[in-house]
Amino acid sequence: VLQKGLKENFADAQVSVVDCPDLTQEPFNFPAKGICGKPRIADVGGVPYLIPLVQKEKVYDLNTVAKDIELPGAFILGAGAASSRILGVNAELIPIVQTKSEKKPAVNGSYIAQINPADKGCLLEKYSSKYTDCEFGLLANLYACEGQPGKVIEVKANGRTGELNFVSCLRQILEKHYGEKPVGMGGTFIIQKGKAKIHIMPPEFSACPLNTDEDVNNWLKFFEMKAPLICQPVIVSRDPGFDLRVEHTHCFSHHGEGGHYHQDTSPDSVRYLGYFLPAELLFRIDRPQETHLVGRD
Repeated sequence: VLQKGLKENFADAQVSVVDCPDLTQEPFNFPAKGICGKPRIADVGGVPYLIPLVQKEKVYDLNTVAKDIELPGAFILGAGAASSRILGVNAELIPIVQTKSEKKPAVNGSYIAQINPADKGCLLEKYSSKYTDCEFGLLANLYACEGQPGKVIEVKANGRTGELNFVSCLRQILEKHYGEKPVGMGGTFIIQKGKAKIHIMPPEFSACPLNTDEDVNNWLKFFEMKAPLICQPVIVSRDPGFDLRVEHTHCFSHHGEGGHYHQDTSPDSVRYLGYFLPAELLFRIDRPQETHLVGRD
């Protein structure tokens, strides 16, 4: 299904089932070896807690989420907002956490991307270099599993010929094929070559309401960042009525760049390499009662 669809959006695409590479190795350096074992997706909080106006009291903990999704000790990847209570500012969180179990403390391999106060560029830092908790705020889209080795879906796509970004392409292929049946998927992919459009939220939450996508885009800070970028996508083909964010991807790098992935900006030269697994379960945690569709790109 994926291979056929990707060929409509990329010059070259190959999809196969392979053994998951050891993710503790370069370039990932994750605290778990793989993305297998009881795979599940959690959509926590939501954009309505950020816009039109922020609700700073919305704070969560990845160790608690692991218990809520019935997988204490889970290995968690994804995209979310950092806890402004901890950082003192607003920032992008790239969660990469082996949550705590009865036998072991949590290992937090997450990154934070924020606007550098010195030069207004990207400041990417390892979370554990400054903080010891596993908090996040407002919203997160998370892929969780036991962090085991195993069989995964390897996706290679080079040379983008269509308009869709890599993640939207994967999601829409699944939606087109599976229709009413929601299919969720998570994992990690590398933009091996090329550049990408990435945003970072400003350090200050907006004092005036952000009511439209245009308002949001004017508030966000956009950058063009260079490969290699290691990205953590969470995809659900269609919302079965839980007010989900159907796709959300954050990325980090070893050259100081990272944030929220929108699209590659070098379609001719771009190269993607990804490892994914379909999720078995979907959990919706602290769903906003008042909702809207602004700011979900």
